[in-house]
Amino acid sequence: MKERDLFPSLVAEFFGPFALVFLGVGAVIMTQGQNLITIALAHGLAIGLMIMAAGHISGGHYNPAVTVSMLATGRIHITKAVLYIVAQLAGALVAAAILTRIYPDFGPFNRNSAGVNMGVPSVPTDFTTTMGLLMEIVLTFFLVFVIFGTAVDSRSTKVIAGISIGLTIAIDIMAGGAVSGAAMNPARWFGPALIQQDFSNWWIWIVGPVVGGLIAAFIWQLFLLKDQE
Repeated sequence: MKERDLFPSLVAEFFGPFALVFLGVGAVIMTQGQNLITIALAHGLAIGLMIMAAGHISGGHYNPAVTVSMLATGRIHITKAVLYIVAQLAGALVAAAILTRIYPDFGPFNRNSAGVNMGVPSVPTDFTTTMGLLMEIVLTFFLVFVIFGTAVDSRSTKVIAGISIGLTIAIDIMAGGAVSGAAMNPARWFGPALIQQDFSNWWIWIVGPVVGGLIAAFIWQLFLLKDQE
C-alpha cells in the first residue's frame, strides 16, 4: 500500500482510540467513577460510532489487541500493523492530554481523585492480579469474537458491526469493570497511564487483551471461517 493510501487509515486509527479515551475517561471523571452504566455506555458508544463513521476506511481496529489478532491471522501485513498501533497509542495519549486541560485536579470533577485517577485501569485490593489478568483475557475474547463474527466473516450483515461491537464493550465493562477496569485495549490503558505516570501492573492491560484477542481470532480462523477461506 502506498503512503498516500495508508494515511487516511492511520488518521482513522488515531481518532478511534482518541474518541474512546476522551469520551470514556470523560465519563469516568464526570461521574467520579460512580456510575458504571454511564461509563460503560460512553466507552461502547464511542467505539461503535467510530466504527460506523470510519471503520470502512481502516477496518476500524482502534485497538492494538485487534490489530495483533488481524496480523496473526494474516489479515494485515506487519508494517501496516505497526503503524496502526502507533496511531492508536498516539490517539489515546492525545485524548488523555487534552482531558488534563479541561478537567481540574480539584473540586467535584477532580480528574485525580481516588476513584478516578484519570481513568487509568487498575485491579482493586479485593482482587488479585491473576484475577485481573483473567478478566481482561475473557472480556477481550468476547470483544474480538464479536469483531470477527460481525466485521470479518463475509456471511454477516456488516451494518450491525458498529452497534454489536459497541454493545459488547459496554456489556464487558458492566461485567468486569470492577475487577480490572475492563480496558480490553492496550491503548485505553496507555494514554491515561502515561499522562498519570501510573504503570502499576502494566502488563495486565497488554498481555490480557492480546492473549484474549488471539484466542478468539484463532477459534474463528481454525473452526468458524474454514469454509470462507
